Amino acid sequence: MERIGVVGCGLMGAGIAEVAARSGLDAVVVESSDAAAKAGLRRLEASLGRAAAKGKLGDETAESVLDRIRVTTELAALADRQLVVEAIVENEAAKVELFKKLDEIVTAPDAILASNTSSIPIMKLGVVTSRPQQVMGIHFFNPVPVLALVELVPSLLTSDETTERARSFVQDQLGKQAIDCQDRAGFVVNALLVPFILSAIRMLESGFATAEDIDRGLVLGAAHPQGPLALADLIGLDTTKAVAESLYEEFKEPLYAAPPLLARMVDAGLLGRKSGRGFYTY
Repeated sequence: MERIGVVGCGLMGAGIAEVAARSGLDAVVVESSDAAAKAGLRRLEASLGRAAAKGKLGDETAESVLDRIRVTTELAALADRQLVVEAIVENEAAKVELFKKLDEIVTAPDAILASNTSSIPIMKLGVVTSRPQQVMGIHFFNPVPVLALVELVPSLLTSDETTERARSFVQDQLGKQAIDCQDRAGFVVNALLVPFILSAIRMLESGFATAEDIDRGLVLGAAHPQGPLALADLIGLDTTKAVAESLYEEFKEPLYAAPPLLARMVDAGLLGRKSGRGFYTY
């Protein structure tokens, strides 16, 4: 892979573009508006600045890495990409519509169309294209420049060649570690993690313990780097709710159902770190 495309320049999209550029690849990132593109570029500049200050860019500068990233509002800029990773809002309808457009725009006959979704079945995205054998999930974890894990998620129609090319990209070019997942909502990590977070929200909702004590208990008693409610704030409560709904839709298990408190907080715009307030105030 030499030419990578990313759709979305939020926390995840910017992180994917950054690790690609830091690995020497040419990256085009597409955002939905000029304002979002400018915000995404600022996010990239800040992250690369921090990496440079910590000596993590080797002989390169933040500016030299940034030179390999172009942020635009034109989907047509992805036409020549060998791999495009979708990293937009966790909404099935929006992703389906985007994959229809990418199928028309990306011209390379062997290009891989990938989704960074954390929960939506890949089959639903692949079947709306003319090349489902080249559609798969490549799920990074936040913050992308720091966390080594990537979930590889082929659908029933994804070819073995596509999966192995994606594995080579993730492991050999980006230096990440890949695990293989079946195309089931939540894949591996979120199928385990989200019910754990939802249980913590139910505990808070019932008055069993405070948010601080729930999180302190898991940090000090189970050696977790942060508590489940602080983690939900980091992920985004809207994303946490969307993943829960996707899991519940697929499995109909009560442990996947979003608690009323989570739904009310999302309705109120209390989304965690990105809005300045969630279970904690930032």
